[in-house]
Amino acid sequence: MPKLQSAYRKHHSTETAVLWVLTDILTAMDNQQVTLLALLDLRAAFDCVNHDILLSRLQSSFGLRGITLTWIRSFLTDRSQRVFFNGSLSIEIMLLFGIPQGSVLGRLLFLLYAAQMFDIIASFRLTGHTYANDSQLYISVPASELETAATQLAACVDGLEQRMGSNRLKLKTQLF
Repeated sequence: MPKLQSAYRKHHSTETAVLWVLTDILTAMDNQQVTLLALLDLRAAFDCVNHDILLSRLQSSFGLRGITLTWIRSFLTDRSQRVFFNGSLSIEIMLLFGIPQGSVLGRLLFLLYAAQMFDIIASFRLTGHTYANDSQLYISVPASELETAATQLAACVDGLEQRMGSNRLKLKTQLF
């Protein structure tokens, strides 16, 4: 599990995520630095997970093979959904994408699916902290380096948008 992921971990919460980022920002202020912050939200993240990409990543990045990979494939495939609304039941549709929300395994699979974010963030020498599908990406620098840092942050956000897009995930971004 990525160290800077606070969701679904013992003794971690949204409060942990907020305190981590706030502490880093306040420390930067004490060191006469400014902080640029981007808030990222993966829209409908659990619903957009591509099963083939996830299974491939579990094998190549995390070394899962054999019966374990077969079991996870079984967990993901042959799922359907119906909606009951206003006294009527919709037609059944097969789910080709997404992972079940509310299950322990679903949460873990999503975190592993999105774990590449931390590699991208580190490659731009920025700090990132996430809670489930919400991420805070930031950099603290002396005011004289603000323009370079802004370019660096924007390039990282662009890189994340491209990578997440290739994984069928969509970012909603707020820059501060």
